Amino acid sequence: MKKESRVIQVNDISIGENIQNLRMEKGLKQTDVIARLQLLGVEISVYSYSKIETGKQNPTVSLLVGLTEVFGCDFNTIFRGMRKFYGCK
Repeated sequence: MKKESRVIQVNDISIGENIQNLRMEKGLKQTDVIARLQLLGVEISVYSYSKIETGKQNPTVSLLVGLTEVFGCDFNTIFRGMRKFYGCK
């Protein structure tokens, strides 16, 4: 059985922290964001969303796309402060 891997973020701003900051800048509650995501067809529970904001779970690509719509931002904003990955072309 293949073990699932996840990205470990060390000494970086976490994606979850950026998501939480964007939500707070917009004056939204977690439930507001979840409701807007659901209108876009992105299903997520309050529990899972909370885990993402606290860095305990990584967001899916579909969630990231939905969040750019909800917050009116681009991916660079969500990933700001992240360390660059070297060796990739």
